[in-house]
Amino acid sequence: MKRRSLLLGAAAGLAVPAVIAPAAPALGASRPPAPAWGTAPVPRSTRPTLPRRNLAARLTTLPPQTKQVLIVSSASYTTNYATLEAYVKIRGRWQPASASLPARIGSQGFSDNHVEGVPTTPTGVYSIGPTMYGIAANPGMRYPYHRLVSGDWWNENPSSSRYNTFQHSSTHPGGASEALWTEVPAYTHFAVITYNMAPNVPTPIPNAGSGIFLHQFSTSAGNATAGCVSLSHDNLVDVLNWLDPTASPRIVLSPYAQLGRY
Repeated sequence: MKRRSLLLGAAAGLAVPAVIAPAAPALGASRPPAPAWGTAPVPRSTRPTLPRRNLAARLTTLPPQTKQVLIVSSASYTTNYATLEAYVKIRGRWQPASASLPARIGSQGFSDNHVEGVPTTPTGVYSIGPTMYGIAANPGMRYPYHRLVSGDWWNENPSSSRYNTFQHSSTHPGGASEALWTEVPAYTHFAVITYNMAPNVPTPIPNAGSGIFLHQFSTSAGNATAGCVSLSHDNLVDVLNWLDPTASPRIVLSPYAQLGRY
């Protein structure tokens, strides 16, 4: 699906708080050279507060090996304004690792039954794909990183055997497949959310939806997407650099009121 053409709500703008240092040490903080979360100083007068409620404490279905979780939530199914909060598990308890960060989701909000071509963000619990991508150089991610080049596509053709996968090809894979290297600034850096792909499903289900990413706002003010989750550039880089594959991170997508089912 084409995410970059959806600029609904861009004029409304977003006040984006800076990321702050975690209340507890980030897992793998001793591993060089990945930077710690929120290393940039934040003026005291503008320092955001940590979440007052621990959203991660509501979650009951995360794998026992998961030590990092991102929670993207909104006030209802129909709004495309959301927040992203990061949590780290320390001695068996979830503790906040970030402020509540402004995020945008699909222009038609969340859906429990997302399908190809409809601009909703699929609810559920997902992994982070094994490779992160970007048009720009790796800013310090712990995950394997592929810098995009001409011919790098995300196959969004439901009739293709490579539906909902990364593909390098000299020809267009068909359907609404995206030329990843051309999506500036959205794909400066991004992580894959494993909706309709392994390990959530054995193989992608045709027409169930494809190309759900965690990426950068397409406009400086922030804008709704066609199904992805987007953040400001600085917040996105902090999040992607903090994620550690050895912590088996998960991302939860849901309105606040439905978090308890996950």
